[in-house]
Amino acid sequence: MVDRSNVECWLTDMDGVLVHEQAALPGAVELLAQWQRDDTPYLVLTNNSIFTARDLAARLRAGGINVPEDRLWTSALATADFLKQQLPGGSAFVIGEAGLLTALHEAGYIMTETDPDFVVVGETRNYSFDAITKAIRLIGNGARFIVTNPDATGPSADGPLPATGAIAALITKATGREPYVVGKPNPMMFRSALNKIGAHSHNTAMIGDRMDTDIVAGMEAGLHTVLVLTGISDQREIERYPFRPDEIISGVHELVRSD
Repeated sequence: MVDRSNVECWLTDMDGVLVHEQAALPGAVELLAQWQRDDTPYLVLTNNSIFTARDLAARLRAGGINVPEDRLWTSALATADFLKQQLPGGSAFVIGEAGLLTALHEAGYIMTETDPDFVVVGETRNYSFDAITKAIRLIGNGARFIVTNPDATGPSADGPLPATGAIAALITKATGREPYVVGKPNPMMFRSALNKIGAHSHNTAMIGDRMDTDIVAGMEAGLHTVLVLTGISDQREIERYPFRPDEIISGVHELVRSD
């Protein structure tokens, strides 16, 4: 029997844990309602930097899941939080969508193409050759290179799409400069999430469906790790890695109390 008696706060991934293709997974609605009812501090994390927390909350609501805006933590928000700590009131050239642009604006950042402090690359469905060229030149001229998340591909109905990690690799190849990646599996994203809800690693658990992001980052951040099998991981996938989560469950429905 796994001992969760010291777990008072929860972080959870979104896709593959709470939702699959915008539909709620079994137990997701009930678990979120349980946390709300118990006044349990929690955050729903995603490496997706396209949408604002408000947009994501609306998309989840359409799928029957109620997550308040302030309970969502995206790689865009984590990136803005990180840059605000690094250089308050700085400037950035940004390749990304509303989620990233809004987060940086709200962190007090100036968007510019003229001598920015940072080049920040996030998720977008409209990667432009001109913008990528501009990013390469600005990094060559001394701008620091930041990426919201390392995912090389993203899902679509027709198959995988090139994502942030793939575009970052292109820029790295052209500049010889590696980016600092803020999103999972960087434990930085978990630490900023813990700070947001005033939690500590020793009494917080992380639920995820990926060994290579959720579980490794949760483990490195000192969290109790819970792997669900409703996303991309199965037993064969688990065996590929030299580390293990604290527990493996079939889905979040196992975390819902019966009372």
